[in-house]
Amino acid sequence: MTLYRQGGINIVINTEKEGLAFSSYLMHGTSAYAIGLKVEDAAATVARAKTLAAEPFEQPRGPGELAIPAIRGVGGGVIYFLDDRSELGRVWDIEFDPVESDASGAGLTACDHVAQTMSYEEMLTWLLFYTSIFRTSKSSMVDVIDPGGVVRSQVIESDDKSLRLTLNGAENRKTLAGHFFEASFGSSVQHLAFATSDIFSAAEALKARGFQPLAMPQNYYDDLEARFGLAEGLSNRLQALHILYDRDDQGEYFQLYSRTYGDGFFFEIVERRNGYRGYGASNAPFRIAAQKRAMQRVDSDV
Repeated sequence: MTLYRQGGINIVINTEKEGLAFSSYLMHGTSAYAIGLKVEDAAATVARAKTLAAEPFEQPRGPGELAIPAIRGVGGGVIYFLDDRSELGRVWDIEFDPVESDASGAGLTACDHVAQTMSYEEMLTWLLFYTSIFRTSKSSMVDVIDPGGVVRSQVIESDDKSLRLTLNGAENRKTLAGHFFEASFGSSVQHLAFATSDIFSAAEALKARGFQPLAMPQNYYDDLEARFGLAEGLSNRLQALHILYDRDDQGEYFQLYSRTYGDGFFFEIVERRNGYRGYGASNAPFRIAAQKRAMQRVDSDV
């Protein structure tokens, strides 16, 4: 397994030919099959989760590998728990050899949120799962407009916003979320969003390292100008780097998307300014349309 470190982010690329990682790849294709959360007491967290009917997870360990407390999550994926009470706090040093990442120096600082896609019928189950096991609260449900239909989105957050999850419920396969759900054989993490304090510098740094952003059309930026009356020059800066923009009564939000991998897995980079609380829902129709166009081009080239 390869460990990439960038700011406060640890990403493991698992290419093993056995175990859950391999079986998950065979089933779902490119995906984030496991996530890790740092808690006060990992063992106690799993014990509590088991009393609430969560399914514990274990698999054979190799030489030098730690027994990391874990439970099953959405789509059979895994949620691992780390703490500073034991050697779990040193897992990155014990089990992995860090390598220099192409994203090093790009200014990515943390994981802003994890987006999980599922059928709409599952959403209440997983909403109860997260709010029961973790100290989290839910926001109001939002309808994300996809050219192929409506996707229901529910946000779950911890009080300090260090854990943000978006649950996206697909009602039909014509939506991007529905296509991902059906093509990847069930519920899974569809995208990971990383935070930065300077979206423009991050975009330039990633571009210099070969990152290919999701291309946004001219009409999106025309719409931005009509809705917000952006400061002089801002629209051109956004358009040059394919950055999306939103604003609420607290602050501003900037989004940069990668191209899709496999059947719809992708990455997002975001900057929140002055307490912006949302997730850019108004940008979703434009972003999804651009993703569908890009995927169709790839399919036609095959």
